[in-house]
Formats: sequence, structure tokens, C-alpha cells
Amino acid sequence: MKLKEIMFIGEEDPEKGYTAQALGYSIFTEGDTLEELKENIKDALKCHFDKKEMPYIK
Repeated sequence: MKLKEIMFIGEEDPEKGYTAQALGYSIFTEGDTLEELKENIKDALKCHFDKKEMPYIK
């Protein structure tokens, strides 16, 4: 199985917490804190990819 590396650009949103966008993929998410943003990135990846493509995301 070939591992994928997906990079995100995270930014502080002046109106509400933080946002993140994946480079090369249509994956966007947000969170009130950086910790919440990290968890939301994992959730977004789970929704975007089949479990067979990314089984190492927990």
C-alpha cells in the first residue's frame, strides 16, 4: 500500500477560530481552537477518502 501525504494550509480566521484547506484536494474544515482544527482535519480526511485508501487514520 502506498502512503499518501496531504498537506494543509491552516489560517487564523479573524471572525472565528481557525480554518484549514488541503493542497490539491477539495477538503476544507474549521475549528474554534487549534486542537479542534486538528481533530476536524482527521474527520474531514475520513469523510473524503475510503477507509481502504487511508487505513492509518484513527
